[in-house]
Amino acid sequence: MTDLLYSEEEEALRAAVRDLLSDHCDAPGVIARTESGTPHDLAAWKALADGMGLAGLLVPEDRGGQGATHREAAVVLEELGRAVAPVPYLTSAVVATEALLACDAEGGLLAELASGRRIGALTVALNVAPGGAYQVVRHEDGALHGELTAIADAAVADVLLVPADDGGLYAVDADAVTVTPQASLDLTRPVATVTLDGAPGRLLGDAEPAVRRALRAGAGLLASEQLGLAEWTLTETVRYLKERKQFNRPVGGFQALKHRLAQLWLEVVNLRAAARNAADALSTGEDVDVAVAVAQAYAAPVAVHAAEEALQLHAGIGMTWEHPVHLYLKRAKADSIAYGTAGAHREALAETIDLPAP
Repeated sequence: MTDLLYSEEEEALRAAVRDLLSDHCDAPGVIARTESGTPHDLAAWKALADGMGLAGLLVPEDRGGQGATHREAAVVLEELGRAVAPVPYLTSAVVATEALLACDAEGGLLAELASGRRIGALTVALNVAPGGAYQVVRHEDGALHGELTAIADAAVADVLLVPADDGGLYAVDADAVTVTPQASLDLTRPVATVTLDGAPGRLLGDAEPAVRRALRAGAGLLASEQLGLAEWTLTETVRYLKERKQFNRPVGGFQALKHRLAQLWLEVVNLRAAARNAADALSTGEDVDVAVAVAQAYAAPVAVHAAEEALQLHAGIGMTWEHPVHLYLKRAKADSIAYGTAGAHREALAETIDLPAP
C-alpha cells in the first residue's frame, strides 16, 4: 500500500519554499507585476532554481539534477499555487524537463534547465491534453517555419522545444524566433504566439513520446498547484469570515456559510488525495494514466469552486483589484483548461479503464 502522507523531508521542503515565497511573492508585489510589462518574477525564480536547486528535482544526479521524485516537485507546486507565484516552474522544471528526459541524447541542455541557468518551454499549446493533437512547424532544409499559439511562459524562455512535421523535437534558441504576447486571463502565467521564420533547430529526438510524457507529467502535477490554490482560498475565506462581523456577530457563525465551507473543505481534502496519488504514480510509474486522469478530472472544478466561493464570501473587498483573490480565480479558470479539460480527462479515464460511453 502506497503511503500518500507527506514525509518529514517533504514537509521541510514545503516550509523552505513557503519562507522563500513569503519574501519574494507577496500579494501586492504579484498584483503590481501583473500591471507591468514583466509579469514573471525572475528574482524568485533564481532563488528557487539557483539558490534551492528546485529546477532540477526531476533530473537524475548523474545528469546534473537533484535526483528527487515527482512527489517533491508536487510539494513545490502546492506552495507555488498558494502564492500564485509568477515563475515558470511548471513549464520549465516539469514539462520542458520531462520532454528532454524522454530524449536521452541531450545532456547539456537538460543540465542547464536543471540548474536554472536557462528556462525552457515546450511549444505545445497550454490547453492540449496528454495524447491530444498539437500543432507542429515545417522542417525544411535544416530550418523551421511556422506559427504556434498559446505557448505558456514563452516570453521568458531561453530555449524552445519545438515539434516539427518530420516527427522530430528541436531545440531552438529564443532569440531566433519572434514571441508575441497574447491576451491571457491568467496574468501570472501569460501565453504567447511563437513565430519561426527559418529558425535553426537542433534535433533532440522523437517528438511524439517526448510530448506525451511531458504533458502527462504537466497534467498530473498541475493538480498539486490547483490543490495549493484551493487550500489558500479556503483558509483565507475562513479567516476573513471569523473577523468580519454582521449584526454584531462573526459572519462565519451563520449556519448557511458554515455548510458552504464544510462542503468546500471536503472537496479540498479529496483533491489532496487525488493530487498526491497522481504525484506518487508519476514517481513510481504505476497506473500513471489512471491517476493523472482522475486527478485532473477532479482538480479543475474544485479549484474554480474554491476561488469562486472566496470571491463571493469576501463580498465587496473581494471584488477589488487590490485584494489578491482575483489572481486565484483567474489562475483556477486558466488551469481548468490547461493540459486538458476535466471532461477530456474523464473521457480519457473511461477509455483507459474500458468503460464505454452511454
